[in-house]
Amino acid sequence: MRTKETLITLSALTLLATLVYLWLAPAGMKHSPDISLTTIKGEKLQLASYQGRPVLVTFWATTCPGCIREMPHLIELYEELHPRGLEMISITMDYDPPNQVLAMSKARGIPYHVALDIQAQAARAFGDVRLTPTSFLIAPDGRIVYQKTGEMDIARVRQDILEMLEARAATGSAQTAGQG
Repeated sequence: MRTKETLITLSALTLLATLVYLWLAPAGMKHSPDISLTTIKGEKLQLASYQGRPVLVTFWATTCPGCIREMPHLIELYEELHPRGLEMISITMDYDPPNQVLAMSKARGIPYHVALDIQAQAARAFGDVRLTPTSFLIAPDGRIVYQKTGEMDIARVRQDILEMLEARAATGSAQTAGQG
């Protein structure tokens, strides 16, 4: 009888430990949701189509001071690293009027994809994003490796992206060498 009680207790503790781990697991353990987006230019984007490349997804609003402060740094990051494989998608909040998004995107010269989230589907898919800026760095394998509500540590994100791009380039070189 004692063995049965011990077994039940161990099973309960294992289940509890698993639940605690899953609850507290770092963002790097989660996979990015596969969402479809429409950009302000009318382009259809499928997030999963960017697998194999690092992707920086930012949720923002035209009325968000932190978002506006972050924009020049994001533009600089995109212009530097997009030629090497970085993709960036900025997603506006559902309450942001599309005409204001268009005007700000044009005035700021945003070169990366700007998507409207009119029905908040993308915000829900990423864990019910409500605060801006909120950013997610997605590794080439689709894992979310960095998540930040508030302004990002651009230097850290840049370094993480560079490491992903270097690993991607090394893997590509190794595959090319193996084929020759």
